[in-house]
Order: sequence, then C-alpha cells, then structure tokens
Amino acid sequence: MEMAGWAFVAGFPLALDRRYEAETHMWVLVTEPGRARIGMDPVGIETSGTLAQLSFAPVGTELAVGRPFGQLEAAKFVGPLVSPVSGVVLGVNDAVAANAGLAERDPYGAGWLIEAGLDESGGELAGLLADPAEITAWFTTKIARYRLEGVIAQ
Repeated sequence: MEMAGWAFVAGFPLALDRRYEAETHMWVLVTEPGRARIGMDPVGIETSGTLAQLSFAPVGTELAVGRPFGQLEAAKFVGPLVSPVSGVVLGVNDAVAANAGLAERDPYGAGWLIEAGLDESGGELAGLLADPAEITAWFTTKIARYRLEGVIAQ
C-alpha cells in the first residue's frame, strides 16, 4: 500500500521523503539547506526491542559519518547511535530523551532524535539511499531477512 510520500512494507511504515543509511536504519530529512533531522526507522527500532532509554551528545558536538552521537538502551540491544552524516549537533529531542517510547510510536514525526548542521560539502548525503524505489527494495529485503533470521516476528 502506498500513500503520497509513504509506503507500507510488510506492516511497517516507510517515509519516502528522506534518505536512509542502510546498515544503521538511520534516516536523514533535510529540513533546510545545511540542516537536517535524524531519526531511526521502525525496523531498526523493532530489531532493538522495546526502547528503555535514548541519550544524545550535547549541542555543539561534532558529528562524523559512522561515529556515535548517542546511546540506545533497549530489550535486545545496548549500543551506540551511529551518525549517518558529518556536521554538528544543533539540537536534541528532549521529549524522546525523557520518553524513549515516543521514538517507537512516531519514528518519523515526534520521535526524531537530533538536528544536525551538515558539513558544507554535504557529500555524505550522496552515499545514503534516496530513490523511493531503491529505499522500498532495501526495506523489503531487510524485513524479509530479519523475519527469516527470527529477529522480528512474522
């Protein structure tokens, strides 16, 4: 099923108006030139289990692709939140830090994690999945693999 800007893949919503880092399930939504919101897609959240706590680097922290910008504690996973972009932390979602369940309930809206000022080049955006057909194919493949491995329920 598809709505404008959205797809539903095997029961999971997928926002098609943003870019994705395929390995970490992080999404990037450019909100204005040089500024983006970063969050985690619902499959990434589902594979982590029920979220217990999210913590983020403070405003002003330098971001680098592949480096942590925070910490996730959940039922099935404890570990770093890995940045899909380089830049600087401009803001953190205090509501999600206070109530991690918000990221589970609304991962593409109120459940965003941080706001980032992007490096001038913005080159790493080119390395993220951006084409809706490519995003949908990746998401479909990941869900099928996770279900086959028993990571998420049928």
